[in-house]
Order: sequence, then C-alpha cells, then structure tokens
Amino acid sequence: MNIRPCIRALAAIASTAIMVAGSSLPARADNLIVQGSTTFSSRLMIPYQANIEAAAKQKITVVPNKSSLGLLALFEGRADLGMISSSLESEIALLRKTAPNLAFENLRSFSVSRTRIAFAIHPSNPVRTADLDTIRNVLLGKIDNWQTLGGPDLPLRVVVVREGGGVQFSVEAELLGGTHIAPDNPIVVQIGTQVIKVVEQEPGALGLAQLGVLRERHLPELMTERFIEQQLNLITLGESTAAKRAVIDATRRVSIAKLD
Repeated sequence: MNIRPCIRALAAIASTAIMVAGSSLPARADNLIVQGSTTFSSRLMIPYQANIEAAAKQKITVVPNKSSLGLLALFEGRADLGMISSSLESEIALLRKTAPNLAFENLRSFSVSRTRIAFAIHPSNPVRTADLDTIRNVLLGKIDNWQTLGGPDLPLRVVVVREGGGVQFSVEAELLGGTHIAPDNPIVVQIGTQVIKVVEQEPGALGLAQLGVLRERHLPELMTERFIEQQLNLITLGESTAAKRAVIDATRRVSIAKLD
C-alpha cells in the first residue's frame, strides 16, 4: 500500500483544522503601558481599569508616578500613553529646564476629564474656610501661622509634591500666575498620595491634593469661594495607533459614565 497519499491527506486535514481553529481564536490585544499622574490613575485608570479594558478591547498596565515622569517614559520607550493632570504646555515648560533637546513638538494631548483640587487639613484643625487671597498669601510664604486664618497659634506647613506634580501646576497657574509656590518651610513629598499621609500626621499641615483622594481618607477640606480644577489628559508621542486611540476613547467614555 502506498502510504504517501494518506500522509498527504492527513497533513492537509491537520493544516485545515489548525487554520479553522486559529481563525476562531480572538485577536491578541496589545498590552499598553499607561504611565504618569497619580491623580489621573487614582481618579480613573485604576478604579475603572476593567471597564476601560473592556470598552477598548485592549489590556493596559497602569504605572502611577508623576505627570512629568509619564512624559519622560514616552520619550524613553517605557510607556505607550502618558497621564498628565495639567496642561501639556505647563508640563513641557518644566521638562525643558532639564531636558531641552527632547522632541516636545511630537507630543499629542487628548483631553479626557477634569477633577477638582482640594486643600486638605488635619482633623484637629478648627479652620474650615478661607478666601483664595489668603490661600495665595500662604502659598507665597506671607502667612505662616494658623492664627491669621482664625485658628490656633500653630505653624502653617504647606505640603506639596516636588516640582512636576499636576496639582501644584494647576494651583500655581490659577492663583499665582505661574509663580512657584514658595513658603518658608514647606513639606515636599514625591507623589500625590503622600500629601494626604503627611496631613494625617501633621496638625499644622495644609495639603494640596486631589479631592477624591482626600475624601477616601475622610480628611476635612479647607473650603474656598470657588474651586480650582485640574485637566486630565492622555498623551502620545507622535500620532496614536488604533490601539492607543481605543484606550483614549474608552477612557473618555468611562469618565463620562462614572464621574459626570
């Protein structure tokens, strides 16, 4: 018996079966790395990651650190999308100081949402309201004691993320005309979540924080006559791919459904 035709027939059947099985498998989604602002990640990307992935049909890895670090990760090839919680222009202005030769013109910004900034205070502090002119003088170092705000005789310590944080940028742009926060004795931390931890421990602290994080920790807010908001933007280096665009669009939709 000539077995060669049988072998060829079996091979053809096996090949057809593999192609049929392969065509029935879903396409493998890209695993996109999204890196940057802790405000953005804590507000949207982490709590609603499953929703975003389902809507975008993409897998994502979220790396929270800072807006400026997210942009650097794009240039270094360590991220597919950057998360920033201020305008792209303000973040570029900061990065130009240390990395002036980066191709900033290739960055593309996609507006996703906005979130409110809050001034966090220690639960033992009886002061609950202040006007923005007073806050401005605190941030400029002209007021350094809670007595001036009608509170106890207690040093007032401003708690901020070191240069590059979106909350700080937004407050500086809104209240200080772009001038840097300059109290005499600030408490400087690395990322936004650490602001809240310091305020919980420091009776004289005034922390610049994202409202959602403050509420999660049940800290009181120093209320002002109007609110300051942050922009939440996703950033690409160059034109976005279909996968990146799907994540951007999905994040926008989830933001509208969950936050508005």
